[in-house]
Amino acid sequence: MKKLTLSLLAVYSLLLAGTGAVLADVTDYQVTGPVLAVTDTTITVQKGKEKWDVAKDANTKGATGVKVGDKVTIHYTMTATTVEAKPATAKKAADKPAAAAASSAPAPAAAH
Repeated sequence: MKKLTLSLLAVYSLLLAGTGAVLADVTDYQVTGPVLAVTDTTITVQKGKEKWDVAKDANTKGATGVKVGDKVTIHYTMTATTVEAKPATAKKAADKPAAAAASSAPAPAAAH
């Protein structure tokens, strides 16, 4: 029974470690500056001459006490919400092998 329990714990630990590795691959970005505006869904930060609107929700840590004028550093990740794929056209697909063949062909011999 102990071996089974230890084996299950080991498998569970490996699964958690694997999940952490996947999450660690997501790049964390940040923006720092004074807060210009705060709404229920966004925080607007001045970064140089640009205004950055960063979305937030109920799960955003530390966002509840932010007010206009505070200097903040916001950590964020980029997550796709929609992906629209268009299949390659037959012409473009046909041109690629021809272009590759032309570039691998030997150069013509110079006339003497």
